[in-house]
This record gives sequence, C-alpha cells and structure tokens, in this order.
Amino acid sequence: MVKLTMIARVTDGLPLAEGLDDGRDITDVEFYKQQVKALFKNLSRGHNEPSRMSVETGPYIFHYITEGRVCYLTMCDRAYPKKLAYQYLEDLKNEFERVNRVGQIETAARPYAFIKFDTFIQKTKKLYQDTHTQRNISKLNDELYEVHQIMTRNVQEVLGVGEKLDQVSQMSSRLTSESRIYADKARDLNRQALIRKWAPVAIVLGVVFLLFWVKNKLW
Repeated sequence: MVKLTMIARVTDGLPLAEGLDDGRDITDVEFYKQQVKALFKNLSRGHNEPSRMSVETGPYIFHYITEGRVCYLTMCDRAYPKKLAYQYLEDLKNEFERVNRVGQIETAARPYAFIKFDTFIQKTKKLYQDTHTQRNISKLNDELYEVHQIMTRNVQEVLGVGEKLDQVSQMSSRLTSESRIYADKARDLNRQALIRKWAPVAIVLGVVFLLFWVKNKLW
C-alpha cells in the first residue's frame, strides 16, 4: 500500500505538499518523515542522484521522481509493485505541473504552499491502493512503462554518501583556506628575507649619498 506522499522543491528541499492523512497507520511515522526530509536535503545539495530511484528503509521503500526542480516521493510497503508506485508518482507529477506554474514553484517562500494539492493526492492514492483492481492489473501489464532499470539503494547508503561528500567539501574548503594562509606567510617571509639581504646595502648607499651631498654643500 501507499503510505506516505510528499512533494518538495529540489533546489532547497522546501516541502510543497503532503498527503494530510498519510502515515496514520505507520509506527514511528515521524522517523520516516525525517528520513524523507533528509533525502530532500540530500537532493538539494546537488549530489547528482538519478532522477528516478527507490530507497529501502526498514519494512518500507521510498520511490521518487525528480523533474522540473520538483521531487515527488512516496513510501510504500516493500511488497507493493514498483511499477504502480512510479505510475502513481507520474500521475501526481503531471497534475502538479498542469495546475502550478514554474514561477509559483520557484518563488514559494513557506512550507506546504501547495497544500490544496492534497485533494488530488488523496483521490489518486485511493485508485492505487488495491493492486488487484482491473485498472491496476492493466497498468502492471502495460509494457510501455518499465521500471527495471530504476536503481534501488539503501537509505543509509544514500544519506551516508551525502554526508561523506559534505565532509570532503568541508575538508577541501579548509585546505583551500589553509593554503591561502601558508601562501600569505610565505610572501611575508620572502619579503623579510629580501629586506634583510638588501637593507645593509641600502644603508651603505644612503650613507655614501649623504656624505657626497654634505661634501658638495661644504665645498
């Protein structure tokens, strides 16, 4: 069965819409919602994840589609057909794009700015809940929409990759900052070495010039 449904903006992970009655029959629903938000945040960091992917988490599996800077995600039982899950997301994507302009999505400033879309989420979810209806059996047999090539990964692996990339990025920033400091220190040391090398010469020349000037003035 379809358990959770959430839609978010990819650029910053801002949640745009959510099925309001989703998760009532799920133990630790907040734990899974936090994982969803972590996945959205991971996508917002630009880690070049596939536009379609399934992510295993406990007894459930997240399926998501990213398109037009929007991520459409659902959490289902592991036994729920992958093909139906992605067709459900495609239906949501098509309707969300139809009723909302790109400018509205990009300028949304508050979470769940498109909460009215929940009505369509609930209506569509009901159509996909029972996998044995004639409608869904026909969709499962539809050869025009295949999902065999969509990658399936573990949630720890996906979120762990994001954390490691962040650590690498932070280390790179620190190394860049430290290299700048070392470069500045090297320039200071070179300057001091030049001063120590040429200062005596400059002093001698200054004394000679001063003596020559005094001599000319006196004579």
